[in-house]
Amino acid sequence: MQRPTGKRLQQTSMQARVAEELRQMIISGELPPRSSLSEMALSETFGVSRTPIREALKQLQIEGLVEVRPRVGTFVAVPSRRELTELFQMKELLEGAAARLLAFRGNVPEVDRLEANMKAADAAVRDGDAEQYAALVHEFHDLIVVGADNSKLEAHYRTLMNQLAYARLVRTSLSRPGRLDESDDEHHRVLNLIRAKDGDGAERVMREHVRMSHQALMAGMDERRA
Repeated sequence: MQRPTGKRLQQTSMQARVAEELRQMIISGELPPRSSLSEMALSETFGVSRTPIREALKQLQIEGLVEVRPRVGTFVAVPSRRELTELFQMKELLEGAAARLLAFRGNVPEVDRLEANMKAADAAVRDGDAEQYAALVHEFHDLIVVGADNSKLEAHYRTLMNQLAYARLVRTSLSRPGRLDESDDEHHRVLNLIRAKDGDGAERVMREHVRMSHQALMAGMDERRA
């Protein structure tokens, strides 16, 4: 088998760096949905040739973050309503399973970190700080997945969250009247069941929470279109 050359390794490294930076720019909303992604412009921005840019965009297309329209161009993907529903169905399954696994693990460090997260989230809700609460929501769900201690589940979850660009979507969900308080209460219920080592209950309530978040998101998106 032919060994990769230093040049090839360098090219692969540049592609990975460009893909990761573009991925974060899309997930955070710095590159909004439908944004045009010009290979030439990106090449100048990142200071690399067009080859690693092209390969990075192919990778992001596979992940569902980028849409390539033949003879038109490359754009930040916009999931359809059906795609969002399917992604949230998978989110529900994965996070429900994660909550169940974490409950069975007992008093592990992630549970204490969830307690600290909830205290900060309660304060954000009292202050009406939706931006801070959105960041804590992301951390809450992430801690549950990490606390499940299942590398395969976590890997699928990371890919899913990238496809959802969840950091952007959660703000729309939380913009619904009363959703901040509802979401906070739902998180408390999940954590109480995890503390009680009730795996069945933790999975059920976590799945209900994800469904409620999905419904709030869809309602928020409809309002913005109106």
